[in-house]
Amino acid sequence: MVAPARSDRAAGLVGSVGRRETPSGGSTPDDYWRRPATGDGDATDQPSAGRRPAPTSGYAGPPPSTPPPAGWRPPVHLEATPPRRLPAQDMAGLDAAEQRSQRVTYGFGAAAGVVLVMVVCLLCSRIVF
Repeated sequence: MVAPARSDRAAGLVGSVGRRETPSGGSTPDDYWRRPATGDGDATDQPSAGRRPAPTSGYAGPPPSTPPPAGWRPPVHLEATPPRRLPAQDMAGLDAAEQRSQRVTYGFGAAAGVVLVMVVCLLCSRIVF
């Protein structure tokens, strides 16, 4: 199978193309990620604090919006009924029911704990004797 020829654009993505070297002859680790030279000298490669590159194209923001006309809503022909009032809650009864359910939960937990302790003691006694 013949490999397709690379274009000049794809060749620019190769790390060795356009690699710069330091004056001592070696290259720094950041050189791989720098853009190739543009021919204007090294002044364009160094970012300045006050200068930002102008965007060539991009998002210019949302289009300006205009408010809708005054009568834009459809007319209302049928009025909805107001919501019903909920029945009053018996707070003392709710508290009593919650306490009963809490006692049942604690009772089942205690019974399960007792059974687990008995099983552990039974297993330990089998190992010892």
